[in-house]
Amino acid sequence: MTDDVFGVAIIGCGLIGQKRAAALSARAKLVACADKDWPRAEKLATSRGARAFSDWQDVLDLPDVDIVIIATLHDSLAELTLAAAQAGKHVLVEKPAARFAAELVPVMAAAEATGVKVHVGFNHRYHRALRKAKEIVHDGALGELMFIRARYGHGGRIGYDKEWRSNPALSGGGELIDQGPHLIDLSRWFLGEFADVSGFANTYYWDMPVDDNGFMLLKTDRKQAAFLHVSCTEWKNMFSMEIYGKIGKLEISGLGGSYGVERLTHYHMLPEMGPPETTSWEYPMADNSWSVELEEFYDDIKLDRPSAAGLADAYESLKIIEKIYQESGYDHRA
Repeated sequence: MTDDVFGVAIIGCGLIGQKRAAALSARAKLVACADKDWPRAEKLATSRGARAFSDWQDVLDLPDVDIVIIATLHDSLAELTLAAAQAGKHVLVEKPAARFAAELVPVMAAAEATGVKVHVGFNHRYHRALRKAKEIVHDGALGELMFIRARYGHGGRIGYDKEWRSNPALSGGGELIDQGPHLIDLSRWFLGEFADVSGFANTYYWDMPVDDNGFMLLKTDRKQAAFLHVSCTEWKNMFSMEIYGKIGKLEISGLGGSYGVERLTHYHMLPEMGPPETTSWEYPMADNSWSVELEEFYDDIKLDRPSAAGLADAYESLKIIEKIYQESGYDHRA
């Protein structure tokens, strides 16, 4: 790091890698891009004045790289994070961070041994509506939380069942490990740890060996519940989360773009009950969750504090996903 500017390398220069590059801000400079698809790495690198590599290991040897952003397929996330941590680099790895919880055990040990920061890309925490919702809950405006109900889905596309996500060796599963980690992570963020996990994953429509729908019922020790559904047979992209407390509820909908305008509505129960007092916020502007997340990570490194969304969060999310897969007859580790 020079003059408080972090040197960044991106491994995996597809859509998400490009989003991360666009969100770097003046506090970081992209110095290296790596991708097995050399033209893709070169294109991103050229647009940002960085160097391009076809071998990811080469970027870990660069002394001017402080942070490595890993945006590859699921099968290499843990391997690359482990290598980067062992090389003394801070890491932002995209969710789910691994295919299986066991893959993260040596990664967590390496991060602890080297003292590097590892942030997992749960960028939904950083959407405006979710940040405002967290503030409202923290201030006690909902009272004691009771349960969460959430849905997240998209409609796929022609050939979806032939893409890499349909190959369990590459993905570790289907929709449950694709959009599921976001809903699980948000639910843990609001309710805490889940002691009781049940659910069902199934393939209803797409001709592929992984699930296209996942249903979850997660309960804390205090019986606070999260009832979650993720789907790639939604046919219309959608995001919906409702957080219920004893004196009100929050309703979050949309994520911008094809998911619709991001909105938050607070329904505050009156002493006499009946129609609630209603306050709404709408966020029609561009999604800034990627940049807000990175800014927090820069501060984590500078202030030497643990990342709010770390490897332990990814580990707990994957344990939940694996349990539901096993109960549903999907053993992707076989």
